[in-house]
Amino acid sequence: MKITRQKHAKKTLSFYKHNFGTREPFQVLLDGTFCQAALKNQIQIKEQLPKYLMGEVQLCTTGCVIKELESLGKELYGAKLIAQRFQVRSCAHLQSPVSGSACLLSMVADDNSHHYFIATQDQELATKVKKKAGVPLLFIIQNTIVLDKPSPKSVAHVQAVLANQMFPEHQKHNIEHLKEEQGVSRVTECKTRKRKRIGGPNPLSCLKKKKKNEPKSTTAAPEQKKKKRKRRKNKPSVNPTA
Repeated sequence: MKITRQKHAKKTLSFYKHNFGTREPFQVLLDGTFCQAALKNQIQIKEQLPKYLMGEVQLCTTGCVIKELESLGKELYGAKLIAQRFQVRSCAHLQSPVSGSACLLSMVADDNSHHYFIATQDQELATKVKKKAGVPLLFIIQNTIVLDKPSPKSVAHVQAVLANQMFPEHQKHNIEHLKEEQGVSRVTECKTRKRKRIGGPNPLSCLKKKKKNEPKSTTAAPEQKKKKRKRRKNKPSVNPTA
């Protein structure tokens, strides 16, 4: 199981390295929920995370995350101690601190130029992170750290970039212009036109010619005359003297 997880992690890291310039040392921003889950599941983040990502890792957080943990009291005291061990990156909320999730989301704004990873158990924050291209996401499942697969937003961004590299907009316009000049479009239109199928002979011409009406035989006339004559002979004769 461990080998399979590392294979998936290696594949995902390769995706971010080649398409978004992610490189070592991997900078991982952790929030209070991730620290609390690590404490609960007895996960040594500093030891296990570099092994899992197979490279050097810089664990860091923000002042807003630590202040949020302090405000939550004794229940998250252990998570606060863990977060305080990490590097504290400066954010834009020194004067007016915000929630940890809002702070981390602002740290990966503007195309995540610092190539941060986000480590969180907050589902709402994870959903928002997935809507940004090029931000790797880490979370804890069943006592293990898991690197999430690239989000659909990241995959769509890479596909769009590759499509523009193959055929930039100005190049597409030039290709269409050349086609019009050379008459390629007209040739293709002529080729795509449906050809008339060569029909067979007219089915009406294949019909057998009807025989002309043959003249009635002349023998019928004398037979009819004979019949008429016989009928006349059978008629009773009229006595003129009556």
